[in-house]
Amino acid sequence: MTGLLAACLGRLPIGWLQLSHNKTRLFAAIAGVAFANILVFVQLGILGALNGTIVVPYNLFQADILLSASDANTLTDGSPIARARGFEALGVPGVADMRPLYIGNFDWYHAEGGSSNVQVYGIDPAAEAFLSPPLNRKIAQLALEDTVVLDEATRGLPNNSFSSISAETPHSFEARNRTLSAVATVNIGGGFSADGVFIAADQTFLRLFPARFAGAPDHILIKIEEGIDPTVVVDRISAVLPDTVQVRTLTDAAGDDQRYQTTQRPTGIIFGLGVLIGMLVGIVIVYQILSTDVADHLKEYATFKAMGYGHTFFLGIIFEQAAILAFLGFVPGFLISTAIYGGLSAAAGLPVEMDVIRALSVFIGTVIACAASGAVATRRLAAADPADLF
Repeated sequence: MTGLLAACLGRLPIGWLQLSHNKTRLFAAIAGVAFANILVFVQLGILGALNGTIVVPYNLFQADILLSASDANTLTDGSPIARARGFEALGVPGVADMRPLYIGNFDWYHAEGGSSNVQVYGIDPAAEAFLSPPLNRKIAQLALEDTVVLDEATRGLPNNSFSSISAETPHSFEARNRTLSAVATVNIGGGFSADGVFIAADQTFLRLFPARFAGAPDHILIKIEEGIDPTVVVDRISAVLPDTVQVRTLTDAAGDDQRYQTTQRPTGIIFGLGVLIGMLVGIVIVYQILSTDVADHLKEYATFKAMGYGHTFFLGIIFEQAAILAFLGFVPGFLISTAIYGGLSAAAGLPVEMDVIRALSVFIGTVIACAASGAVATRRLAAADPADLF
């Protein structure tokens, strides 16, 4: 290690020699940086899973514009919107078609024991054009009463227990005092608001939720004519409909949903603060290690200072130590965090995955935090007078 650093730096690696001289302190510093990395990785992983699961429902649909009530901050909250608004939008130039979308949640109690909270999406079974490819080939099967497309990745279900479902071999089960038949499956998975998903015809949805009305869907999906800019049609529809209706492209609606849930919902705020706390923990730990090292070698540094070495020389040594600690702490932190991601994904069914961008971001942040700690740790040395230290 000493030879490699000497070749890279073009000088004796003083910082590494000082760190490695006290093995106990070195291992404590590496463990501290690794712990801070684990904290940041876990918080970012869960925050990333939250963002990922927010977008998944939007990806089920192939609409261009979404009409929602003005108080709808997410796909699943807010007031219903009058279906008549969709018919008004049909009169706007550039609008090709519209379909109401109904959304509800209920607890599905399994015959084998246990339960899963499922999110039900109700839509016209003739609306193939409004659904993503995995669904539009299956939606026509929902024209039969009390049939659903079941999410086989729903949390709480036995693994692969519904993989053989088809229109010829449906699976019947009880839910909300009705006998439902799953005639097809999709693989979506659970999120923070539900364990899984059902896709049902709008009439089946209304039978499952008798308090809901056909004239008051949660949202209205709009498709526009080919070759027209969606933002132009958004402006046209907004000019026709009252302020009680939000008119957004489906992409903008998904982005608004993500921003709201990550900045205003407690879950997003807590995990965002967790990232900040993890960074602060790492900065404090590295600062304590480096400031102690500076204090222990203050007389040696003062000797260099008396010989004419400038402050940049000492900063170079401290930054060398900070970079070494950042790298040696990042490697075990990354490996342990990857294992934790796998455990979280398996246990909670959340899409917690390590990716290159996240790993590079955390590594760069670790280097910057360690360098900042090192710069602060040299303040005492910068103010020290060599004559006062002997």
